[in-house]
Amino acid sequence: MKKIGFLSFGHYRDVAGARVATAGQALHAHVELAKVADDLGIDGAWVRVHHFEESMTSPFPLLAAMATATSRIEVGTGVVDLRYENPLHMAEEAAATDLLSNGRLQLGVSRGSPELAVDGQAQFGHHLADGESWAENSRRKIERFLSAIEGTPIAHSARAQELGQGPDLPIRPLSPGLRDRIWWGAATHATGLTVAAQGMNLLSSTVMLADDGRPFHVQQADQVRDYREAYRAAGHTGPGMTAVTRPVFPFTSDADRRYFGTRITESDSVAHHDGSVARSGPTIAGSIEQVVAALQADEAVTEADLVLFTMPSHLGVEYNTHWLGNLVILAEELGWR
Repeated sequence: MKKIGFLSFGHYRDVAGARVATAGQALHAHVELAKVADDLGIDGAWVRVHHFEESMTSPFPLLAAMATATSRIEVGTGVVDLRYENPLHMAEEAAATDLLSNGRLQLGVSRGSPELAVDGQAQFGHHLADGESWAENSRRKIERFLSAIEGTPIAHSARAQELGQGPDLPIRPLSPGLRDRIWWGAATHATGLTVAAQGMNLLSSTVMLADDGRPFHVQQADQVRDYREAYRAAGHTGPGMTAVTRPVFPFTSDADRRYFGTRITESDSVAHHDGSVARSGPTIAGSIEQVVAALQADEAVTEADLVLFTMPSHLGVEYNTHWLGNLVILAEELGWR
């Protein structure tokens, strides 16, 4: 059966009337919502990571807290921006979080999207080598990260160094199986093929770059199908999972209509992003029947193994408990449950 989960930006803002005013409230709310989702039978609790913003910035403590407060739900990121990361430190934190979750971590990474800070990476101590791009920097980091979580020796012990031998010390801890649960956020068809060659799972972006004019969901479905074919052709033995994200708001209460009744869009949005034409899909809102019909007509949703729904986390625990219940109704109506 198709898996479903929520994906949250974790926004908070200390303004009058805010449901989630502080970082502490946002973090505790996500632990509570992970517990609700776990009880409802939802498959995934995922968070976005953005630095220098009032949202989620340091995912591993939150993922560990969500995991230890639940029993079965997967916890994930969509995505960790590798421009800000030391790959070996991230490997240690990911392995520890995965062990605490008993193998439920689904770690999404990528080069990341534009950030508010123009010099954020430099302030974190990360710089480009001469002639290197951030895309190349991120590819270099993911190779080192994957090697580390696979248990490849990284550092020399005193004896190995004395004998002139190669590295003999892997990172610790190691978490068996984590390598099969690494996802790459991909916004182009070509990147999807690269992800397949590297044996990572495909987390298709909320935008498709290099837009060719076809509907967003059609281009994304092609990316998913071609990724699967390339993954098989590469001979990988891992699961080769695929995921897409959708903003979906079913109307089953007056609050649903009040919050999202004006956000319904019928067509894709087209803009410029990273020097390329970028296409994103519409916001899907309406009655249960209308939302079901829209999802059934969505080729990428049909193709994907996992559908993540963007959570309006700023509306607080009470409303999002109701919204999660609506997702279960949708899944049942779609035959996913």
